[in-house]
Amino acid sequence: MIHYHPSIETLTDYAAGSLPLTHALCVSTHIEHCHECQQQIRKLEMLGSHLFDQTKLESRRLNSLKDSFFEKLAEQPTQESDETRSPKESKNTSWEAQYAVPNSLRQFIKQGYDELNWMRLSPSFKIATLYNEEGGAQVALTRVKAGAHMPTHTHTGDEITLVLEGAFSDESGVYRQGDFINRDASHKHKPIVTKDAECICLTVLDAPIEFTGWLARLLNPIIRRYHPHSH
Repeated sequence: MIHYHPSIETLTDYAAGSLPLTHALCVSTHIEHCHECQQQIRKLEMLGSHLFDQTKLESRRLNSLKDSFFEKLAEQPTQESDETRSPKESKNTSWEAQYAVPNSLRQFIKQGYDELNWMRLSPSFKIATLYNEEGGAQVALTRVKAGAHMPTHTHTGDEITLVLEGAFSDESGVYRQGDFINRDASHKHKPIVTKDAECICLTVLDAPIEFTGWLARLLNPIIRRYHPHSH
């Protein structure tokens, strides 16, 4: 069961199409697994459609008033532009891999997680970059072995984490498949993976994380080198 979701503000921006593409990718992946947020998105889209219709109605009323004042104008241009968006349906693809890759990530992951170019940062922790937004956010996967932990770190910007496989915990709670976690620069934590399975997470980092341990700090230059925000 999913316990952690995007905020209503984030879902509203997503439904309106105003969320940054990197963040929208993470929300879209969460929604694939979350019935509750699917319902929220439908409600928000219905509300947005209603407000759009109300705006068009007010616009027509204004046009009627203009017509009465400007009778010499024989023709009024119509400005009807209804655009219907239908949800995209993805074909079911049979993946010969240990895990099922979410539909929204298949543009980056063609043949399963094992085929990605993983960069090992420790014996139990590795990362694979999926997309770098020029001068902006980084979309990546983290993969941590069962029972292991990531080094203690802080955030130099916002971080979104979505659990794809397995589970982990930190000082604030336990996070399982589908959970959506948002951290800002005020958070410092040490994620620990549960002992029953490895954990794979989708992350969106607006700026590089900063390891704080005396040995793990040696990794910070590597992390900064591969993050587009640092260039």
